[in-house]
Amino acid sequence: MPAEKLKKYLDENHVRYISIKHSVAYTAQEIAAASHVKGKGFAKTVVIKTDGKLAMAVLPASYKIDFELLKKSLGSNDIRLSNEQEFKDKFPGCEVGAMPPFGNLYNVDVYISASLVEDEEISFNAGTHTEIIKMDFKDFEKLVNPKILRFSVKYKT
Repeated sequence: MPAEKLKKYLDENHVRYISIKHSVAYTAQEIAAASHVKGKGFAKTVVIKTDGKLAMAVLPASYKIDFELLKKSLGSNDIRLSNEQEFKDKFPGCEVGAMPPFGNLYNVDVYISASLVEDEEISFNAGTHTEIIKMDFKDFEKLVNPKILRFSVKYKT
């Protein structure tokens, strides 16, 4: 079961978390709704490629990446979305598109949107399209040590 590696890691580090099962959902907004989490409170993980290296960009479900802001924040001109072929084998045990934002478990850098830091809790996919994990942001930050950057903007409605 994909979530087991993550849960084991959290348990080994004595982190309190809640596991929430939900009906199958694929988009971050659908997952947030299915698990009764506000779109801004659900963190989606987007796999990007920066200077030829895979990385995770983590941002609220109701936001999108502003690539110009991200390029400026990282001081890089070579940033793009990664395609599935480039990362499908990089996150063993995870369903494609449901990777948790724990790049440290997969030797991948994590860039997190500053807008997520404003909340005390963070919710994210647990490696499947049917389960999320909800935990304190402080614990997430301590375990993952993400680079906090400004690179996301809210979707226009």
